[in-house]
Amino acid sequence: MSRVGIDGGNSKDWETNSRSIQLIKQRGKVKALDEEIHKQQDIDLDVEFDVHLGIAHTRWATHGVPSPVNSHPQRSDKSNEFIVIHNGIITNYKDLRKFLESKGYEFESETDTETIAKLVKYMYDNRESDDISFATLVERVTQQLEGAFALVFKSVHYPAEAVGTRRGGPLLIGVRSDHKLSTDHIPVLYRSSGKDKKPCMPRMDQDTCLFPVDEKAVEYYFASDASAVIEHTNRVIFLEDDDVAAVTEGRLSIHRIKRTVGDHPARAIQTLQMELQQIMKGNYSSFMQKEIFEQPESVVNTMRGRLNFDDNTVILGGLKDHIKEIQRCRRLILIACGTSYHAGVATRQVLEELTELPVMVELASDFLDRNTPVFRDDVCFFISQSGETADSLMALRYCKERGALTVGVTNTVGSSISRETDCGVHINAGPEIGVASTKAYTSQFVALIMFALLMCDDRISMQPRRREIIQGLRVCQEVLSLDDEIQKLAVELYQQKSVLIMGRGYHYATCLEGALKIKEITYMHSEGILAGELKHGPLALVDKLMPVIMIIMRDHTYTKCQNALQQVVARQGRPIVICDKDDYETIKNSSRTINVPHCVDCLQGILSVIPLQLLSFHLAVLRGYDVDCPRNLAKSVTVE
Repeated sequence: MSRVGIDGGNSKDWETNSRSIQLIKQRGKVKALDEEIHKQQDIDLDVEFDVHLGIAHTRWATHGVPSPVNSHPQRSDKSNEFIVIHNGIITNYKDLRKFLESKGYEFESETDTETIAKLVKYMYDNRESDDISFATLVERVTQQLEGAFALVFKSVHYPAEAVGTRRGGPLLIGVRSDHKLSTDHIPVLYRSSGKDKKPCMPRMDQDTCLFPVDEKAVEYYFASDASAVIEHTNRVIFLEDDDVAAVTEGRLSIHRIKRTVGDHPARAIQTLQMELQQIMKGNYSSFMQKEIFEQPESVVNTMRGRLNFDDNTVILGGLKDHIKEIQRCRRLILIACGTSYHAGVATRQVLEELTELPVMVELASDFLDRNTPVFRDDVCFFISQSGETADSLMALRYCKERGALTVGVTNTVGSSISRETDCGVHINAGPEIGVASTKAYTSQFVALIMFALLMCDDRISMQPRRREIIQGLRVCQEVLSLDDEIQKLAVELYQQKSVLIMGRGYHYATCLEGALKIKEITYMHSEGILAGELKHGPLALVDKLMPVIMIIMRDHTYTKCQNALQQVVARQGRPIVICDKDDYETIKNSSRTINVPHCVDCLQGILSVIPLQLLSFHLAVLRGYDVDCPRNLAKSVTVE
């Protein structure tokens, strides 16, 4: 028996797919699909196969309002000849839709995805022969598409078959079988030209396909993220851009249209180290809460085996072959989006101090919009929790074209950034399920600090500072004991419409990140403000009603931050101050303080961000919102 399960979205568990199916049933799609499955089973009895296949999706509509008609799967026509699920965006869908409408195809949704379903039907209706394969049809469709996508197709014309493909969007295949498989490396099949010069696909047999020996049971799961399939299997195949994976009567084959320089000849079945309990909530009310409280452990995991506190050495195995080249570079460019960008801002100052190199921190979208000059002696870092962030991936390819050395900092083994960069560091924070990133931020922070320490390990003048930072990385866990205090503060603030968060120096990034967390999950307006810019505009917002949170730590900006505090108080502001627990002067002069343990100046942001993460969590709960799934947002931003 061969069973195929397919998940096409950023789903956190299979329950979300059942909700998606209930939505789809409103259009009768699943009913039609069920009928088709029964037809398949009747056909497959002749070849002693019992094939069960279904597709569902949790993705809302990029185009059009979230509604049953805009939900996935999208269909080619009312008889469901072809159906497709899609993660990504098709940028030329208007042109394709106009062409298809001119050919008489009628559209029923506002989505870009429906264009794909109609286009595959058009290719089928205008096929040159009746024996054209499903994989070939899909290849022809993808050649007409522009944008980023991961797709899975099903058709009544190809019973017992499913075809998946990707370009710019993540797609993997989970493989589950209790029996021996024919291979652990699936060879990539390329088109060949025969005497008639017509391209044809190679024959699919035991040398070119994956299947269980003796035709025993096997299950395949198409998914965009490993957390969607780990409940069922930890054996996965990561597809590359333009791979076309076809499941036909229990056999999996991978095709490409043409061979290019640097292509890998096969796709390996990899065994994930992720465990099921890592993606379960346990005793926590939400994944975000769990992930905040996991940070003492996740930060240690980032350092594990890399940092020796006894002899103050740092080893980053993913960089060892390139570290000399990096040390000779002229400039470091950190490129990221959202929270990952803030991790770059948070560590820029210490990177500049320890490497003595100019450091640029760039938002990937803006970096591309400006066509930023990049040179061969630059080193470009790409920071991404998922390793699939669309803008960061495009920026990576832009930098590679210009000859720069590329370094990935990701949390996801096998992700596009980890595969396409020249070298890199996995932050090892463990799966992060909540959309609002928490533990990935602090682990990215630590990973970049370790890189800075590695860069100056042979500089005698830097050794005292290196030792101070390394010993400071024995990060304290006391901050999480503030949870009850933060919850009381949230009760006071949750009905407010806005909040300002101010700091400077090492803590500007903490302000930006704290404000982003509040925006993401509480839907309150929040703004991270550089305290040095207070008199240049933001001070006009301060009055007795405006909630203001200030971060004041005993570092080189302490006196300047105290001046900013006095300015806020003079305008009748009642700031809530996050400060060192031993800073008695600030505690005495402030109406409300949140006290955190003292740490090395450049590491203090790891501790000071946690109260803001907790505050955003409690505010969202009190306001009645879904903490893990904020509206309009996705965990992995694979669409520009």
